[in-house]
Amino acid sequence: MRLVIARCSVDYAGRLTAHLPLAPRLILVKADGSVSVHADDRAYKPLNWMSPPCTLKEGAENGVAVWTVVNKAGEKLIITMDEILHDSSHELGVDPGLVKDGVEAHLQELLADRMETLGEGWSLIRREYPTAIGPVDILGRDADGTTIAVEIKRRGEIDGVEQLTRYLELLNRDPHLAPVKGVFAAQEIKPQARVLATDRGIHCAVLDYNALRGIDDDKLRLF
Repeated sequence: MRLVIARCSVDYAGRLTAHLPLAPRLILVKADGSVSVHADDRAYKPLNWMSPPCTLKEGAENGVAVWTVVNKAGEKLIITMDEILHDSSHELGVDPGLVKDGVEAHLQELLADRMETLGEGWSLIRREYPTAIGPVDILGRDADGTTIAVEIKRRGEIDGVEQLTRYLELLNRDPHLAPVKGVFAAQEIKPQARVLATDRGIHCAVLDYNALRGIDDDKLRLF
């Protein structure tokens, strides 16, 4: 990971345009290729970001450092550095991943044993399928033989969709698995997360914990 603190302005050019005026900000460049710009508030959420795969080119204009980040869609994030206050790199190694609480772990176990609740003819390849950026909750196949990656949460929010997106981008580079489709499964899915998932071609599955345990017949709703 590369960590930069700088007085900078940021311009985004894509489906929309956005501008962040000059101010001190934190810039993170992660090993997965993502670039995010943060203020000293708003908890974890960045002011602007570019998800991988993307390329970062460092240049200069009139003696001022300029970073240009371009994703596969041609969208650009242009960071103009007025003053770099700190610049360091750190090797974090492979993260062991989030340890799920009891409900999420049990949901994963139940769904892996009952893949047909996602669709007739669906089957399990493996739980906790390992990747370079962490394990995919469930890897399976649908009735047509297409590989499916399933990310399971108790509450489905934007972060979970972003996580599944990173898994899909990585898995689709493997010719033995591609094409890989995604299913975002949770007991509750926030409207913003559903919109983002739909925009990225990811299906949303609302899970009923009691139903998966056989308490109710209304097992799951897939959108």
